[in-house]
Amino acid sequence: MEHTWRWFGPNDPVTLGDVRQTDATGIVTALHHIPNGEVWTPEEIHRRQAEIEAAGLTWSVVESVPVHEHIKWGGPGRDEAVANYAQTLQNLGEAGLRTVCYNFMPVIDWARTDQRWQLPNGGYAMRFDFAAHAAFDIHILQRPGAADDYSAEDLERAEQWFARADDQARAALSETVLIGLPGSEESYDLDTLRGGLEPYADLDATAVRGNLAAFLREVVPAATASGVRLAIHPDDPPRPLFGLPRVVSDADDVQALLDAAPAVANGLTMCVGSFGSVPTNDVVAMTERFANRIHFAHLRNVTLEADGKSFFEDGHIDGGADMVAVIRALLREERRRSREEEDAIPIPLRPDHGHFLLDDLTRRTYPGYALIGRLKGLAQLRGIEAAVSAMLDAELGEQEGRS
Repeated sequence: MEHTWRWFGPNDPVTLGDVRQTDATGIVTALHHIPNGEVWTPEEIHRRQAEIEAAGLTWSVVESVPVHEHIKWGGPGRDEAVANYAQTLQNLGEAGLRTVCYNFMPVIDWARTDQRWQLPNGGYAMRFDFAAHAAFDIHILQRPGAADDYSAEDLERAEQWFARADDQARAALSETVLIGLPGSEESYDLDTLRGGLEPYADLDATAVRGNLAAFLREVVPAATASGVRLAIHPDDPPRPLFGLPRVVSDADDVQALLDAAPAVANGLTMCVGSFGSVPTNDVVAMTERFANRIHFAHLRNVTLEADGKSFFEDGHIDGGADMVAVIRALLREERRRSREEEDAIPIPLRPDHGHFLLDDLTRRTYPGYALIGRLKGLAQLRGIEAAVSAMLDAELGEQEGRS
């Protein structure tokens, strides 16, 4: 597998020189300065590519080419945004970039309620506390009808959280929820978040799923022609938030989107932590089932808490998912491709998120994207890969010996 590292461009506190020392060889990045929905020109793509190559690295995965909100809810700028997306895929393919990660989460992408939740070892992790999320939705955002989306137990826990939180805790929660994705220009205040939710007020999951299918039917042919493989990222966490439908949350959702455009170019990012954030997803089974359409792997792990809705980012080889079995399934698929596909490339993996450890505690980094914590995770993942690869080699030798 190809070992890659998420880098947010020239303003990232973790430099390309830092990345070189992690022994990652591939960079996962995007042109964050280009507004969503506009074309990424060949000039801009090559400029970023040259910057990365000058540091002795390779731009291996584009994460992400953002999908404009008008595509997700069917707004007036939808057709232009889809055409621009297809053109961007063509430009990326012509530059030799073959893997594009994206998501179809309306308005809010990955959501957490705590950026630095202290671990027993003194480090820090990100956490999603469902009671805090509900308290924000109902009592701080004051979304109309929000209380109808929660059980009586959830409402009571949200009320308790809000009652015991002081102004500082409420402000910290709001900042965490509204911060937006690292490296992007998209963040919210309460009013802009409320405004962003409005177009989805009358849309259910069926409608949003239909918009995703229509988008795929239009852009997958462009991806196929350009030699680009699309890898959709699952919902994070995989449950409705703020009344918004989430349509890439489980195996049925994945099967539906793959069926909507049944070409190899229409594929999946296996984000172990995202799918693993609800108890009903069997991440190993999903990896095995969809292996031939997995084009990128986000390898991180979470531990679910007692309510089954809250979780924290655990160590990459800890948490609820069997990371050894996941990597084994990916390596088996990678070997199949090398045997059967003339243009096969290694499956890129990256250590997604990471604990704040040691020097991270004094270094400025984006939430979830600490240097030392990810370095630790990458080392653990590489160790698993080496061990599993040796086991697969031994199994193959035994099979050949019996034949």
